[in-house]
Amino acid sequence: MHWIGWPWDRVIIIFTGLAFVMIWLQVTIFHYRQNFRNWAMWIPVVALPLLGVFAILIGFYNLPSLRYIWVGLLAAGALAGLTGFVLHFEGVGERVDGYRFHNFLVGPPIVLPLMVTAMSALGIIALYWRW
Repeated sequence: MHWIGWPWDRVIIIFTGLAFVMIWLQVTIFHYRQNFRNWAMWIPVVALPLLGVFAILIGFYNLPSLRYIWVGLLAAGALAGLTGFVLHFEGVGERVDGYRFHNFLVGPPIVLPLMVTAMSALGIIALYWRW
């Protein structure tokens, strides 16, 4: 397989898929550690591998049907990331002493859900940006 001459959108889509898989591994570890106390913790554990697999498939088999499904998944992923940010931010506030700096260090990571939103946005940009 020759990488020279691949269009940037293809490279970015494959990178996005790999990033979704890596984020999924971290999220699964964190949510498993918390015993999935809230049903919403299952959303990224189920959705992120789907986002990653579809991205990698599109990188190698650019089928319109896969692209349409992936756009829907990316939109849902972006919203889920924003929702996760809100839930994580509220989770920090529920800790003893509320929104202290220490609680941001030891509480739920507020940036990780935003990474899902950012990677979803990157996927949409890679699909529709004209170089």
